[in-house]
Amino acid sequence: MAAPDISGFDRARTIPSSDGLSIATYDLGGDGRDLLLVHATGFCAGVWGPLVEHLRGFRVTAIDVRGHGRSDAPDLGPDGPGMSWAGTGDDVLAAIDALDLQDPVGAGHSMGGASLLIAELARPGTFGALWGFEPIVMPPSIATVDRPNPLADGARRRRAEFPSAEAAFANFAAKAPFDVLDPDALAAYVRHGFEEHSDGTLSLRCRPEVEAATYEMGPRHPTFERLGAVPIPVTVLRGQDTPYSPAAFAPAVADALPHGVLEEHPELGHFGPLQDPAAMAASISAALG
Repeated sequence: MAAPDISGFDRARTIPSSDGLSIATYDLGGDGRDLLLVHATGFCAGVWGPLVEHLRGFRVTAIDVRGHGRSDAPDLGPDGPGMSWAGTGDDVLAAIDALDLQDPVGAGHSMGGASLLIAELARPGTFGALWGFEPIVMPPSIATVDRPNPLADGARRRRAEFPSAEAAFANFAAKAPFDVLDPDALAAYVRHGFEEHSDGTLSLRCRPEVEAATYEMGPRHPTFERLGAVPIPVTVLRGQDTPYSPAAFAPAVADALPHGVLEEHPELGHFGPLQDPAAMAASISAALG
């Protein structure tokens, strides 16, 4: 049985999505059922690399959602589409159609988990099953858009330029929240999440203003109220409950899904798939294989 090949993250195929945007997709190969991977806010498809190396029994595809990685960013101005989370669901469906994925399953981290659920609700029966690590699907009781958003504020302050890959790695490895990442996952973030220029300097592909806009739109999509219409099995994973962590509402998400299952991982934080790629690959295989 052929294993997926993470060198596929170096070969992007762009496809059209909604709002006139082009989306980057990555075919990693492998034998088995089609599996689509969708990353978290601020990251990109390539960060799945260390996890993908532990997967067997799947043909693996990953995408950069709009505004992330090598995909186009939407116009954030008053006349543009903005960072609509419905648009990330469009990106998922566009990839499935353009790449002709057959009876796929999906695994998503944070925003990626929400994007998969949004896509499934837009076109029920698209997926056979889903896996989501702390998907950003907020219950109405906490989805207040007028409260402070420290994640958006932090994103706007994020350093976007570095003199070298080594400097970028050292910067992130020394500070929260990136200091908990598996070293290989952090290296993958630096390699794929930044554009390297001819002089060796790096620029962040997901620009701070796009990341901030993504966080600000997180409470605005009405997915939670529609979870009862999701017809497929969904495994919802939850890490340690810390301030501002989506772990707090993961049980409510699982309970609202007709075929939801909650899987607890108190040893991990919100970056679980990037903290312990091997364990999360095993969880994906058990849930979706």
